[in-house]
Amino acid sequence: MAAPDFDTLLADIRACRVCADAMPHEPRPVIQAHPDARIMLVGQAPGTRVHASGKPFTDPSGDRLRDWLQMDETTFYDPTKLAIIPMGFCFPGLDAKGGDLPPRRECAPLWQKRVREQLPNIGLTLLVGQYAQRFWLGSQAHKTLTETVRHAADYAPEFLPLPHPSWRNSAWLRKNPWFGEIILPMLRCRIKDLLP
Repeated sequence: MAAPDFDTLLADIRACRVCADAMPHEPRPVIQAHPDARIMLVGQAPGTRVHASGKPFTDPSGDRLRDWLQMDETTFYDPTKLAIIPMGFCFPGLDAKGGDLPPRRECAPLWQKRVREQLPNIGLTLLVGQYAQRFWLGSQAHKTLTETVRHAADYAPEFLPLPHPSWRNSAWLRKNPWFGEIILPMLRCRIKDLLP
């Protein structure tokens, strides 16, 4: 059972309207978290499908991510196992080419560390994409996402950086086969240690 102050924090996040005037739609913060969670996944921001569903990673990116994690939907959506804390809780809208805009800058400084402080059992934080890596790794992040992910072992055991599982990154995955050969086995091993 979640502690009352944690429930209050989640309620505050879900009621947040800090960016309301800057967005083309009504904010709908999406978060999954519980104080018992063992793994924290810091993603980018909800896309259009997640904005509609109100549930994280209900899109092709989620399918690829669950494959990387070798995690079924029941485990993935169990907040006592996996906390999903995006850098931006709300869908930020689309750019001129139809891609998602970056996460709103106001969100992470306001909420990321407050949520993390309420998750005492986290043994691993997955940093999915460059926004999460820059925020949590700071100056320890390499200049590019590729190099940060390539040096994932340097951030163990606390963090494990990953590329975004978007299908737009399929070319990156083909160009960097070491990700599937080295990083994914490392990721799966850590998950098995934490979620036996």
